[in-house]
Amino acid sequence: MVLRPVRRMENPSERVRLGYMSRILVAEDDVDLAKRLRAALVDAAHAVDLAHDGEQAWLMAGVEPYDVIVLDIMLPKLSGLEVLHEIRKAKIITPVLLLTARDRIEDKVKGLDLGADDYLTKPFALAELLARIRALCRREGPIRDTLLCCEDLTVDTSARRVHRGSRDIQLTAKEYSLLVYLMHHQESVVSRTDIVEKVWDINLDMFSDVVKVAISRLRKKLEAEGEAQLIHTVRGVGYIMEAARS
Repeated sequence: MVLRPVRRMENPSERVRLGYMSRILVAEDDVDLAKRLRAALVDAAHAVDLAHDGEQAWLMAGVEPYDVIVLDIMLPKLSGLEVLHEIRKAKIITPVLLLTARDRIEDKVKGLDLGADDYLTKPFALAELLARIRALCRREGPIRDTLLCCEDLTVDTSARRVHRGSRDIQLTAKEYSLLVYLMHHQESVVSRTDIVEKVWDINLDMFSDVVKVAISRLRKKLEAEGEAQLIHTVRGVGYIMEAARS
């Protein structure tokens, strides 16, 4: 059977770089390991989708504009190397990081020859995985400024620190991702759909009010000491971050 994913809607190289925040596909048939990887990546402010077999991974890779694909070699239905072959044959240039329990040089060479960008041998440290993903993300397009500002609000994406004036603001990983996305789109209206696609993963119920709740919580933290509002609602359209309105 030949799998034919629908046409991709955009190229990963055209995606907006959100500091180190990216959309990542993790293809791993070990469900517990996949969940741990997803938790670590989400905590690092990435949006993550999971696939547990090769057919699912190939179909998802052909539909979603991922920034990085983490691909286990030993997948059921289609092996990771078969998925990689199909990805490159379809001219999908998304960076691919292979995970393998094999320590044979021949397997690593074959993966690199098929178009993999990097590989990790199991077991591995999560810190190393995150570092390799950051390196792969940096290959796509220019690096953005690490200091984002809107009036007295500053976000240091290199240190993942947020300040309002002299006040340090503690955010959850998802709140931080949402804020960085809004900061990169200052003075532009972003729709709820834009936010879901860039900050959340495909498992989010499009009819839920999670974006509205997240915006509300973020506003409360940014305005906790009576500061001027920076995130504004554009009724029927979405949200915009801009200097306080008079």
